[in-house]
Amino acid sequence: MAAVSGLLSGFLTGGYAGTVVGLLVTLAAGWFLHRREPDQVRDERQRIVADLPFAADLVTACLLAGRPVGAATEIAAHAVGGPLGHRLSWVSTQLRLGADPEPTWAVLAEDPSTGQLAQAMSRAAQSGAPVADVLTRVADDAREASRAAAVASARSVGVKAVAPLGLCFLPAFVLLGIIPVIAGLASTIVLP
Repeated sequence: MAAVSGLLSGFLTGGYAGTVVGLLVTLAAGWFLHRREPDQVRDERQRIVADLPFAADLVTACLLAGRPVGAATEIAAHAVGGPLGHRLSWVSTQLRLGADPEPTWAVLAEDPSTGQLAQAMSRAAQSGAPVADVLTRVADDAREASRAAAVASARSVGVKAVAPLGLCFLPAFVLLGIIPVIAGLASTIVLP
């Protein structure tokens, strides 16, 4: 895609300037496309963020019912499914096999979308403190962050719609507002 845009801009400009412009456009397009997050990664991250409050509530309910952490995590993993369920299932499998909880949860802490949950569970494993209240706060924080992101996205729609609407209305304004005035002025100036 970057090479096509570079070749097209170079062809349209022509000459040595076209070669330079084509090279610059190719590099800029390649940099932009490389930095862009793949759709699959973005969709997976969004699904994890959407499922996190429910998973935290499920783990909390299981812990309050007396289930051990590994079993509570496994129940939540099966109920949630998807990418978050897969990650929680991996953690519960590691805990069931006797792995140290801190490094196991640290793997999930590297991902920003599961970081709060993993840090809370890691701290609870390290200190032995009850984690139910912390998980309730994690779920509430995740819901609030999701709500804030939805509001910000809804507000940005108006800003993103300005340019297309302006491009649609500008020709109409010119044709219906400016050209008749110029034609009227020209007719009075040209005709004696």
